[in-house]
Amino acid sequence: MSSENLTLVLGASGTTGRRVAARLVARGVPVRLGSRSGTPPFDWADETTWAPVLHGVSAAYLVYHPDLVAPGAVDTLRRFTDAAMAAGVGRLVLLSGRGEPEAEAAERVVLAAGAEADVDATIVRCAFFAQNFSEKGFEDFIRYGTVALPAPEVGEPFVDAEDIADVVVAALTEDGHAQQLYELTGTRLLTFAEAVAEIAKATGRDIVYLRVSGEEFVTGLVAQGIPQAEATVFAQIFATVLDGRNAHVTEGVRRALGREPRDFADYAHDTAASGVWDPS
Repeated sequence: MSSENLTLVLGASGTTGRRVAARLVARGVPVRLGSRSGTPPFDWADETTWAPVLHGVSAAYLVYHPDLVAPGAVDTLRRFTDAAMAAGVGRLVLLSGRGEPEAEAAERVVLAAGAEADVDATIVRCAFFAQNFSEKGFEDFIRYGTVALPAPEVGEPFVDAEDIADVVVAALTEDGHAQQLYELTGTRLLTFAEAVAEIAKATGRDIVYLRVSGEEFVTGLVAQGIPQAEATVFAQIFATVLDGRNAHVTEGVRRALGREPRDFADYAHDTAASGVWDPS
């Protein structure tokens, strides 16, 4: 165990990472922000950055960019996990995706490493983030009044990133979460069209949902400045996990925190009030 007792948060500027980091800082936990602009810098694609960012770290939140379904992600995560074990990291929390075979392979890597090295390992396996509508490029669709996504008419239990962050922080800072797999969802199933209708109600505007092809979706995101690789991964996720396999809610938030998850309507109301969806 590291004597410096730092908690490393990878993806520190991302949807869950920045929320996790803020909560840890509020608790007085020493935090190292893991990103390309961090000090020291971290890059999944540059293994020379791994040892410096792991120095002095006792716990780490692992967020793979762009997603665990990306080619080579599992092997890269395996090497990073080995490096973390060698550096004396004593607690690992992995952000994972629901219904993704590659993500499940990554989960096994982290849990096996934890068991072999007597390290506390926790998996946080998540449904689609509610915040994808406000922090992942979809917010521009809402501002324009037409949300164009390659999503079929399948129910999805959108999970709020605030709930994810609460679970991650509990796993990083409290006992009782070692070797646990928490599958996190919201309170109910919504199709993407129904989710957009909830947002329209919260904003008081007419917002249309339009189903498009994966190719059209990628083109739209790239036009908004989203990197091609990240947009392609997004499209791949839509194509693979929205086939009904995830069309059920779980008790993961309740198991981890002893409370119910936030409802999508609460997310939509709070986000609308922030102004992020106001027309340009």
